[in-house]
Amino acid sequence: MLYKNISVEKIFHAGIKIKNNSTVIYVDPLNLPTDSESADFVLITHEHLDHLSPNDIKKISGKNTVIITTPLCAKKISGIENKQILHTKPGKIFDFGNLKISAVPAYNTNKFRSPGVPFHPKEHGGVGFVLGIDGVKIYHAGDTDVVPEMSDLKDVDVALLPVSGIFVMTPEEAAEAAGTIKPALAIPIHYGDFEFNGQIVGAKENGAKFKSLCNFPTSIV
Repeated sequence: MLYKNISVEKIFHAGIKIKNNSTVIYVDPLNLPTDSESADFVLITHEHLDHLSPNDIKKISGKNTVIITTPLCAKKISGIENKQILHTKPGKIFDFGNLKISAVPAYNTNKFRSPGVPFHPKEHGGVGFVLGIDGVKIYHAGDTDVVPEMSDLKDVDVALLPVSGIFVMTPEEAAEAAGTIKPALAIPIHYGDFEFNGQIVGAKENGAKFKSLCNFPTSIV
């Protein structure tokens, strides 16, 4: 889909391609075709296998590609050709002129792998990203529940929010998050396609359910 002059394309699961006339950005690319367009920037939110795919990063990376990710992820992709790998953490800001990238917190508050142990602990430093490009602000939430830091997000045009309810927000929680963020457009991701341990992570109906719970524009891409 196009939002103003920015293309926002869902690849698979939480993988997103963002593009204007001169810059190609991938966030958490997964299941990419072998002939995918080369990346200027690759952003990886955290180290889980449905977000960090070295094989997919390799398909789109070259000597001019900048990769931005957490230190833990960086260790796992150190052999991939790229211009540079920049480490990030919540609160870090990168300024590339027409493109500005901010890392924001992404973590669980009520999704646990065992009692008291969240799937995405805050202290592990997983992130979401806020991209500012051509006057458009795009928020990719990463793997997160509704967290207090979402209230700090201002003037978001497009919010990409996980809705599977497995490891991340449910459709109801994502609608709550959208109500806090108040984007011009909300898009559900992270549901209906990725299989883990024989189970699809999030029903295909979750996207439509999220849309039905929001009282402002939404889109499924």
